[in-house]
Amino acid sequence: MRQFLERLAERERAAQAEADRLREQITDLSVRLNAAEQVLSRLRLTRQTILEMAADLAEPVPEAAGLSPAYRQILAIVEQAPDGLRVKDICRTLNIGLGPKHTESLRAKLKRMVARGILIEPEPGLFALPRPGHRG
Repeated sequence: MRQFLERLAERERAAQAEADRLREQITDLSVRLNAAEQVLSRLRLTRQTILEMAADLAEPVPEAAGLSPAYRQILAIVEQAPDGLRVKDICRTLNIGLGPKHTESLRAKLKRMVARGILIEPEPGLFALPRPGHRG
């Protein structure tokens, strides 16, 4: 019985050491995760601010006059991609979700911009600025 209790105590010490080691890792990872989330938050805020400023400073396309800030922000993003962008690329840049609710809402906005001649859709799902000499 004594040998059994000694082995039990040994296993208990090993389990306690493993639990302590894991707690230390969790603490370290929590600190690192918090730091990474803070950096990510600042980067997202910086991106948002730059996009807003770019939309405000961008030379307005005549057809784009009177666009809401959301549409100007989309236009500023598309202006940075000469070959055009897909809906999910724009969603990522805007940092909105990639679910159907977000992508379909954005797709509807892009289609309205195409209908107004602000953007073109050179191939299904690809949105770009009109090229010189392009006719809608």
